[in-house]
Amino acid sequence: MKGLILAGGAGTRLRPITHTSAKQLVPIANKPILFYGIEAMKKAGINEIGIIVGDTQKEIRSAVGDGSQFGVKVSYIPQDQPLGLAHCVLIAQEFLGDDDFVMYLGDNMLEQGLEGFVSEFVSARAKGGKTAPTAQILLCHVDDPRQFGVAEVTKEGHVKRLVEKPKDPPSNLALVGVYLFDKTINEAVRAIKPSKRGE
Repeated sequence: MKGLILAGGAGTRLRPITHTSAKQLVPIANKPILFYGIEAMKKAGINEIGIIVGDTQKEIRSAVGDGSQFGVKVSYIPQDQPLGLAHCVLIAQEFLGDDDFVMYLGDNMLEQGLEGFVSEFVSARAKGGKTAPTAQILLCHVDDPRQFGVAEVTKEGHVKRLVEKPKDPPSNLALVGVYLFDKTINEAVRAIKPSKRGE
């Protein structure tokens, strides 16, 4: 299993802080937020991590280096402009190959680690059969789902669709920004058409 961290965003909502620093390097308890994601992946047994980088790639490369300070191997994947999550998977295809992977938004910080999330997916995939998942999404109950991307979930707990900041939310389950995929995502992202925002 590999890790893919998305660290290409400009952080416009965090200005003026991000005028001088990448949003993924904003410190939380004296540590850049990006480091928490890398450490969570390492604890979950992920040793190869690709980081999608944009305009702030020099800062991120300088802070993270080759990953050895975390006990992982880091590869950098440049993204010329922010074209959405599916585009990140597309440009990371050479790095990802056919491996399962965790996709993690680089400005996220989780209360719990990734160990349970990853081990549950690996166990379910090992059992095989028709019920083996091809994807898994980390969700969180929120009070006002209109402010977030939200999942519509079936009675069986399967995600039916994702809706970005809905006026009439189908649930109160917000997307956390952590996803797990198998190789079938590569075919799926090629079929996605960009949204009105170009993502």
